[in-house]
Amino acid sequence: MNWRDYWNQDTPIYTGERHKLLHYRLIANDIIGLIPSPDAAVFDYGCGEALFADTIAAKCARLILSDAAPLVRERLNERFKDNGRITVLSTDDVANLPDASFDLIVVNSLVQYLSLDEFRALLKLAHDKLKEEGRLILGDIIPPDISPLTDAKALLSFAWQGGFLRSAVTGLARTAFSEYRKIREEVGLAQYSGEEIVDLLEDAGFRPERAARNLGHNQARMTFVGRPA
Repeated sequence: MNWRDYWNQDTPIYTGERHKLLHYRLIANDIIGLIPSPDAAVFDYGCGEALFADTIAAKCARLILSDAAPLVRERLNERFKDNGRITVLSTDDVANLPDASFDLIVVNSLVQYLSLDEFRALLKLAHDKLKEEGRLILGDIIPPDISPLTDAKALLSFAWQGGFLRSAVTGLARTAFSEYRKIREEVGLAQYSGEEIVDLLEDAGFRPERAARNLGHNQARMTFVGRPA
């Protein structure tokens, strides 16, 4: 099994419904804070279930959601079928979008599941699709020195603040014996230093900088902003 197959199913990565809702609400609010204007065209690449995409769409002119997993796209289409501002695409269809058409492209918590060649190809694609003054956001980059224990502490802190601590503790124990743990050991997660991300962005034609905070709850991970050079 690869990561694409893993995400094309119901997974135990969230410790409960409240965890999932709070996670996606936080990501949506973070994305909203990045939208440059109400007229902006926004692209969430590798969006996952994007439960609050409608709140993002209300703050921009157009929102494209793209995910590699057919099951995820099916659910997105059903959830947002009546929202004229939202379009759901396969990642395979993204290349057909017009160049220089987006003000903001967000790639959050996806890079760790890509090979280096896939990551380079994504950066080139994003560079082509961004407007001259657009921005690429790479969120939730995992640095090489981070450990699963650090991630667990970040989740427990989020759970304490969000009122789902009991389910978080149970979920962490469940994850230790889950398919996610097995595939992480077999396939691995891509980890990059800040310097490596900067080099990759520059090689793809971006002017990079590290954001002051990471998207989402885990501030041990990193977010980078790339502007077309």
